[in-house]
Amino acid sequence: MAGKRIFTFNTISEFHAFRGFPKPEHPLISVIDVAPIKDITIDEPVNIVFNFYLVSMKKGYNVKMKYGQQEYDFNEGVMSFMAPGQVFSIEPLAKEINQSGWVLLIHPDFLWNTPLAKKIRQYQYFDYSVNEALFLSEKEELTVSAITENIKREYHTNIDQFSQEIIIAQLESLLAYAERFYQRQFITRKISNHRVLEKLEVLLTDYFSSDGLVRKGLPSVKYISTELNVSANYLSNLLKVLTGKSTQQHIQEKVIEKAKQQLSGTNLSVSEIAYSLGFDYPQSFSKLFKAKTHLSPLEFRQSFN
Repeated sequence: MAGKRIFTFNTISEFHAFRGFPKPEHPLISVIDVAPIKDITIDEPVNIVFNFYLVSMKKGYNVKMKYGQQEYDFNEGVMSFMAPGQVFSIEPLAKEINQSGWVLLIHPDFLWNTPLAKKIRQYQYFDYSVNEALFLSEKEELTVSAITENIKREYHTNIDQFSQEIIIAQLESLLAYAERFYQRQFITRKISNHRVLEKLEVLLTDYFSSDGLVRKGLPSVKYISTELNVSANYLSNLLKVLTGKSTQQHIQEKVIEKAKQQLSGTNLSVSEIAYSLGFDYPQSFSKLFKAKTHLSPLEFRQSFN
């Protein structure tokens, strides 16, 4: 990312002006039809930061774009989500594009003093990587596009004391549908998702079989997700659907498995085992072991004698 120009947009009006769009009818929320956009206004890799929420549904690009190191194919209807302050890296591969869909921009101030201001942070897909976007069926596309059309119609024609409440309700519906569709995507993409699960098992087995534990300590969720080339939130959400357990729980299960092997098959002390498994303090190891097995390490060892 070093050396790339950075474009930062603090307001929706700034983004409209940058793209040459008319001034937004509402300063804090805007739905943009992307079909008329036929050209890319940049000709070199750049980093873009939006200080507002961005939800987009795009389809039918006749080119591929690069986001970081990922090539992204928009042949299907694709939804992506960005939270304020995230860095979006884009490298154009062509000057002309042919697309359909929309972009919804929501400034955090629009959500101020509403339940959605807090709830929106609970939708973890705002922290997914771009290559973990949501792929929609035709029926799903129609559902979410109808909601955004209602939002657009509301701020176009009915700005009054009810407008914000009505638009907030529509936004809540849109985000809830996105949550449902992501859960569906985790289930329907079984082959690729189970490959992630297989890679996780190999990664943990290799890590716990090497000297990595002694040198670097227990693997973090961030380390695991980076090695698997997915974001931490996406990986945990995927694993919860496939196995009912988070990434952290999978790491802990591997710890307990190795601990049981050493407690039952060696004469190492509990402290020695704890240090060999990457724990800085034996008490932390003993607490985790008891929480997972309902036995202390010594009680587990004595059960084999």
